[in-house]
Formats: sequence, structure tokens, C-alpha cells
Amino acid sequence: MTDHTNFSHSDMEKWLTDKRVTEIECLVPDLTGVARGKILPREKFTAERAMRLPEAVLGVTVTGESPEDHEGYDNVFGFTDRDMVLIPDPSTVRLVPWAVDPTAQVIMDCFFHDGTPVDFAPRNVLRRVTNMYKDMGWKPIVAPELEFYLLARNVDPNQPLVPPIGRSGRSETSRQLYSIDAVNEFDPLFEDIYDYCDTMGLELDTLIHEFGAGQMEINFLHDEPMILADKVFFFKRTLREAALRHNMYATFMAKPMTNEPGSAMHIHQSVVDTKTGKNIFSNADGSESKIFLNYVAGLQKYLPAAMALLAPYVNSYRRVVRHGAAPINIEWGYDNRTVGIRVPLSEQENRRIENRVIGADANPYLAMAVTLACGYLGIKENLQPGEVTTGSAYDADYQLPRGLSEALKLLSAATPLHEILGKRFIDVYVAVKETEHDEFMRVISPWEREHLLMHV
Repeated sequence: MTDHTNFSHSDMEKWLTDKRVTEIECLVPDLTGVARGKILPREKFTAERAMRLPEAVLGVTVTGESPEDHEGYDNVFGFTDRDMVLIPDPSTVRLVPWAVDPTAQVIMDCFFHDGTPVDFAPRNVLRRVTNMYKDMGWKPIVAPELEFYLLARNVDPNQPLVPPIGRSGRSETSRQLYSIDAVNEFDPLFEDIYDYCDTMGLELDTLIHEFGAGQMEINFLHDEPMILADKVFFFKRTLREAALRHNMYATFMAKPMTNEPGSAMHIHQSVVDTKTGKNIFSNADGSESKIFLNYVAGLQKYLPAAMALLAPYVNSYRRVVRHGAAPINIEWGYDNRTVGIRVPLSEQENRRIENRVIGADANPYLAMAVTLACGYLGIKENLQPGEVTTGSAYDADYQLPRGLSEALKLLSAATPLHEILGKRFIDVYVAVKETEHDEFMRVISPWEREHLLMHV
């Protein structure tokens, strides 16, 4: 796989020619992480380069609705349904490995007509945060661990989801944490996934079976945030496509099945000095630096307000429950998986912090942006963390919001996060998520019909 990191537009054109590509999928990650965009013939893509889409594409709910009469949304978009200009990022060009004809996919960056970046586009939000680190002479490094479920195909949303049938002809009925044989049940699928990801240069690290029936985890090698966010974006799309070709679903829902654990996207993060290449979380003698403690404290202070971005749907909060294999607070500790902020055991050059509160359903660009923003604020405000947790944090008090509505209120009040992420982005995001919450509240659940119909 060719390294595209420093690809120019001319490098991309040569690559498209060498691969005999005839079609280009031009992708724009929206606020939900859904791939919007257009499919263009190679000739049109090459001749015009720039593409246009309405700005409002970046301001719709996961169901495709736009907020109505929401002041923050109207202030950003106005009423003219303007276009934005989309320019391909050559470093993201990849083959579409499942396409019959030679097809490429490339992620597009969003600009206003005056050439300035669209400030509410997820990639630009992440770029805004990493540029703040760059201004300090630093470079964040991240490594996501992404959990997901394999499920039997189910076209009826009123029916509960169940694990798929594997090679043995049976589906999982028990939890098989770290079981090699349980992973091997789906060898044909994972062989395709690894082949697809190798073709796309996604550089997967390890694959394991997680707690839940049919629940897996894939780990990515560490790199810069934008590179990893792009890889997670591509991987989600690739996994869903591969699963469909094996007559099953793959889902990144935070909580797809009632009696199984939820799925997370744990993000390991550290910061290096761009001049020396040294990890600034460690002192020269190997001890923890002051900046390391500031960073932890920033996560502790701002993660509750960040949860609307890290747990973005009503379903997300079904994962954040006591003794549900997910953290319920922002305690921190060493090699302690019950806390929200874990410090893995490592050498001084690899000292890092693992944010464990993020759901697998989070937009990877926004998740990385806001977790880095929390740490950055901790450094800038010279915050100090609370006491280290040595026992189980599952028994401690809830410190994270219990639902999307509460999380949105916390985000709306967190002015320092607005300044880091961009006020206009926050206005659009809150408007979209409040609209989604209102849509959900109009739906009557099976639990309500079962327990309230004849008893209240």
C-alpha cells in the first residue's frame, strides 16, 4: 500500500491513473460521522476538482431532519441554503476494495466561498484543536480501540437484535472474552476485513473478542489525530460493507442488545514536543510531568460537558450504567479499567492517558477533538487532578450525565469548550442533537407498552 501522507494533488492524479480508476466516491463526514457526498466519473473529478454541496448537509440529524426554528442553527445557516466548496484531501485517497470496477474514495474538506474553512465541519473542528497544540510546539498522538458487534441480519426494527451464526452453524449464547475460537467462528469475514483494510492502508493492530456475545474490538496503531480519525471513519464503512457480504450486520451502536455490554471507542493519547520528539507527559528522570497531571485534571473537569459529543445519542447512555463494563464517572487510576481516565502501565517515552468514556457511536473526528480540548484546557488552566482511585470506581457516585438532554445542557454551559471547538460549531451541534432528542421522545418503546399499558 502506497503511503499517501504527503500526497499532492498531482500525486493523487498519477495514482488514480496507475490504478485505472474510473469513478471517485467523494466523501464528507457529517456531524454524525455518516459519509455524505457524491460519486463522480474520473474525468469530471479531474476536470473540476472542487465540488459543491449545501452547507445544511452538515447540520442534519441521524434521521436526516434539519432543526426547525432553532436560534443557534438559524444564526449559522440563515435561510438561503448556501453551497460550500469541497476540496479533496489527497492524503486520504484510497481504493474501494469491494467495488467491481476500479473505484476510489477520497475525503473532502469543506470551505466557504471566500476560502476559509467551514467551522462546523468535523474535520475542521479537529484541525482547529490540533492547531492549538501546534502553536504550543506540541503534537498530539492517539491510538483508538474500537468495539463493535456482529449481528444476525434483522430487517424489522421492532425485533430484538441477536448474535449471528458462525461457521459452526450456531450463534453465541455466552460471553467469550479473548476467545480465539470465538473469533475463528467468523474467519471468512475477518479475512475479507483484513484484506480490505490492507488494500486501504488502514494498518490495523490487534483483533480480540470482547465481553459481549458477538462483540469484537479492533485496535489501531498510534499516529496523529487526523490520520487516525480518517482511518476509523474508513474502517466503520468497510466493516459494515464486509459484514453485509457475509449476510450479517456490523454495528457501532453503543448498546445494541439488552443484556450485553455496550461498545466503546477508548482513545489513548499523549503529546510530544515537535522539536525534540519527547513525550511531554514524562520528565527527564522518567517521572510524571506537571503537564501530565494538568491533562488528567482537564479531562476530569470537562468530560461531563463533553459527553454530548462522546455519547451523542439517546442510546449512548444505556451503556453508561453501573457494573456495565463502562465507566460512570471521571475518576482516574493506574492500570484500572473501572475508571473513566486510565493510565496504562508503560515506559516513560510511551506514557499516555486512556479516555474510556467514549462510545463506539461517537464521530471519531469530534471525539478526538473534544478529548484533546479537555486536556488542553487542563494545561492552560493549570488544573490539578483528584486523588488516584485504587479500588473499583464502579461503586463510586455517578459523575457523568445520565442522558442526552442533561449532557446537552452541560455542553451548552461549558464556555471554555465553546472557545476551543468554535461557538458556531457548538450552536449547530446542540441544535441537531436537541432535534434528535425531540424525535426520540415521540417514540413509544416496547418497555412502556409492556409495563404501563395495563398497570397505570
